[in-house]
Amino acid sequence: MAKLEKRYDFVLYFDVKDGNPNGDPDAGNLPRIDAETGNGIVTDVCLKRKIRNYVQISKGAEAGYDIFVKEKAVLNKEIDDVFAENNITDSKGNAITAKNPAKGENVEKGRVGMCRKFYDIRTFGAVLSTGANAGQVRGPVQLTFARSVEPVVSFEHSITRMAVTKEEDIDKERTMGRKYTVPYGLYKAYGFVSPHFASSTGFSTEDLDLLWEALVQMFEYDRSAARGLMTTRRLVIFEHQTALGSKPADELFNRVKCEHTGNTPARDFSDYTITLDGNPLSEVKKIVTV
Repeated sequence: MAKLEKRYDFVLYFDVKDGNPNGDPDAGNLPRIDAETGNGIVTDVCLKRKIRNYVQISKGAEAGYDIFVKEKAVLNKEIDDVFAENNITDSKGNAITAKNPAKGENVEKGRVGMCRKFYDIRTFGAVLSTGANAGQVRGPVQLTFARSVEPVVSFEHSITRMAVTKEEDIDKERTMGRKYTVPYGLYKAYGFVSPHFASSTGFSTEDLDLLWEALVQMFEYDRSAARGLMTTRRLVIFEHQTALGSKPADELFNRVKCEHTGNTPARDFSDYTITLDGNPLSEVKKIVTV
């Protein structure tokens, strides 16, 4: 795999129509909204989950593309397994486990093994100091929270179910529930890729290509009635010519503008125009050399 030698910064636009893009469990699963501005919020953790899901579906069967943080995974067991798979033992030849955690150079061996096996660890990093102890990994790819470009509203819908849960409720005609949606919202997130941290985790140019693919396709393979219609609209990638970068990220991000040009309030992506250096962007993915 080719070593990553350039810095990248990127802007991601995606939208939601009649869905809940990221419910807040501390607020009855209402869509996350900035209480002061009314702008919608989608956390970086939510976006990483969708990237993980795409990689697991598309490449999970291949060596080196397993996912560490996945449904029903027992993380300490995953760490134990990597020590066993790589025949890493202590000075007495005993197996490295949660009861006999790694020390010294074995921690680094475990960390390398975890990065080699799991795509999400060498991409986003992870805390691996639990269980058998593979240390900590700082990932080369970092994402911000996504924030809607304009304030959004949250609708509450009453829904009914003709069936009942318990037998003693059989005489009830139906049961009631609630569903929360955003009628429409266009969200923007920023991302950063550091070649310095990539060299530490083994994140390669092939891994980077898979990341771009996942950002474009991730909503296509993560459909849910609760999330409505979600779509990646634009991915603008700024490719620097050096590892340190050519320009500050905020200067590059300011080259991408989003203007509300359609109906008020917005109810479709066609109500917005996204431009790069003043020119409308018609392609979903755009790589810009800086």
